[in-house]
This record gives sequence, structure tokens and C-alpha cells, in this order.
Amino acid sequence: MLGSLTFYRRILKDNVFSGPYFQGVKPVPAEQGVANDRQLPTIGHGVAGIMAGWTVSFIAAPVEHVKARLQIQYAVDKKARLYSGPIDCCKKILRTHGLHGLYRGLAATMLFRSFFFFWWGSYDIFTRMFSTHTTLSAPAINFWAGGLSAQVFWITSYPSDVVKQRLMTDPLGGELGDGKPRFNKWKDAAKEIWKTDGARGYWRGFTPCFLRAFPANAVALVAFESAMRALPE
Repeated sequence: MLGSLTFYRRILKDNVFSGPYFQGVKPVPAEQGVANDRQLPTIGHGVAGIMAGWTVSFIAAPVEHVKARLQIQYAVDKKARLYSGPIDCCKKILRTHGLHGLYRGLAATMLFRSFFFFWWGSYDIFTRMFSTHTTLSAPAINFWAGGLSAQVFWITSYPSDVVKQRLMTDPLGGELGDGKPRFNKWKDAAKEIWKTDGARGYWRGFTPCFLRAFPANAVALVAFESAMRALPE
């Protein structure tokens, strides 16, 4: 995802945000924050995040779909489980429902990853803020900006992730024999959550996810930005 993010940042910087109106955007020196594309305004980073999210969705959707189905197999006896593993799950879904079945939840995945706008937009804001108002080193700026922006992302996106998971764990039905499907689209899943659990249903499991977001993404962004600074312009 970070590779496509960098690609879209550069495309937007060179072709969209390179006009006179954006020339006044002050770049942050590489040694103080992000290595590249610091001329890009905050909205440009947000848009690049959306584009990267949509791009990676075409890889992430079937992977997350298979993972979700494997995670809800609760039978202690492995022989009683519908799927013996990820490969078997892929084969059975493709055989009974085709590629469309494997990509069930793609629209919900793209909706969820549209909230990358808030992740990478806020990452830029935090980076600029720490670079301007503190004497933190570049890795420290990346750490704090990465962790805080990840929490912004999950605050804004978590309900859509719950809806996505509900859709991906809904039975596919038909020859697969896993039950009767309840939802045709992600909107149906969203309505069902509201009907059965109200607003609280969209936030179930939020706390552990929120607590994990900071350290996991802070470390990842330090590694990514360090690698980007080490590369030639």
C-alpha cells in the first residue's frame, strides 16, 4: 500500500498540485520529516491515500474475505469445518460462486479504505506540526505522526470495517452449503447492524483495535520513511 501511496503522491504533485496556486506550499526539509513529496498540500496527501486504498482493495478484498471466513470456523473437530485452509476456501468459493464470490465485499473494502484520506491527510498535518513546533528528530516525528494519524483513521473508519466484516462472514449459500445469505450489499449489512444493535453495534471491538493502531503503525511509518529518506531523489 505504501508503494502505491508514494506513486500517487508523485503523480498528484507533478500533474495536479503543481500550478501557481500551490507554489506557496512550504516543504518540510527531508531531515525533519517525510523524505519526499512534502510540496504536496494536505488535501493532496488525503487524495493519494484514497487512490492507494482503492488500488490495494483489489488485492486485499479477496484475502480479507477468505481470512474472515476461516476465522468464524469454531468447530473443535477440524473435519467438521467447511474449509481446511485458505487454499481450500478459495477453491470452494471459486467453484461454487466464481470470481464474483471470491470478491464479495469489494465495494465495502473500497468504502473502508476511502478513509485513508483521513489517515494520510492527518499524517501530513501532524508531520508539519511536529516539524515546525518541536525539535524532534525525523524518526521521532514519523513515530508520533504515524501513530496519531492511524488512530484518526480508525476513529473515522471503524464502523465501515464492522460492516465489511459482517458482509464477508455472511453465508454465500447455494452449492457451497454454508447457510442462507442475508445480505446482498454492504448497505444491507449496515442496516441490519443498526436494526439489531443500534449505533453501538458499529463500534463493537473498537477499543483493542484503537490501542493496537498506535504502536503498530508508528513503527511501520518510521521504517518506511527511513527507507524513503535513504533512497536517492
